[in-house]
Amino acid sequence: MPSVFSEPITSLPVAHIPQPGVTAYLSQADTHQLLFMEFGQDLEMPEHAHAAQVGFVLQGTIDLIVDGKAYRFTKGDRYYIPAGSPHSGRIHAGYADISFFDEPSRYAVT
Repeated sequence: MPSVFSEPITSLPVAHIPQPGVTAYLSQADTHQLLFMEFGQDLEMPEHAHAAQVGFVLQGTIDLIVDGKAYRFTKGDRYYIPAGSPHSGRIHAGYADISFFDEPSRYAVT
């Protein structure tokens, strides 16, 4: 499947995300990370929490449960997960987004 992202994004370092079918290009800063993510297959995310996250949906569908409330986001939507909020969900194959993590070390480079 061709990437939704073009150069120079696909030239960024690839983030280490140990889930099958996930490709994420990492833009690293001193205070945060920006990931350009694509999902080639469905992914179930168990409940977890971390620093604040903001996502901008480029294509596909993500179902999130944040603080016990269910949401569905599709192309053109944006979502916000406050710092420390328990969340889980399902990312559907073909999903792509740009995610901002308000922490500099959420993901390492492969």
